Amino acid sequence: MRLGPGLAVLAVVLSFAAPAAAEDCPAKSREEVVTAMKAATCNRAMQIASACAAGATGDVGLTDAVEERCEGDFLTRLKAPQKRAYQRAKDACDRKYSQEGTMYISLAAFCRAGVAQRYSQRALKAASPVRAR
Repeated sequence: MRLGPGLAVLAVVLSFAAPAAAEDCPAKSREEVVTAMKAATCNRAMQIASACAAGATGDVGLTDAVEERCEGDFLTRLKAPQKRAYQRAKDACDRKYSQEGTMYISLAAFCRAGVAQRYSQRALKAASPVRAR
């Protein structure tokens, strides 16, 4: 019996569901969730989005809020080549999850948000003062 790519997709979906099980969504409506994410750090915004994710097209609104929040940490400081690299990384997510279906739209959206989160983490790390040893 061959399970094929469906099993791989299920594994990816469950990897997003595992962190969500550790924390319940902190708000009742999408508007409350987005408001909470805008007030949070980039990493916290991603945690909230993961906790509130449904694994469907509706997750795009959550991940857009994560991208917006995270981009505030770095986007204005990027030079043109760095902005192109950032966009290419997000475009790679769209290509990776280009299959049809709402689950794939959610996976691509979380992938793009993850790219923004990594760029934010790097920018914050670079901006933090070096500790004396």
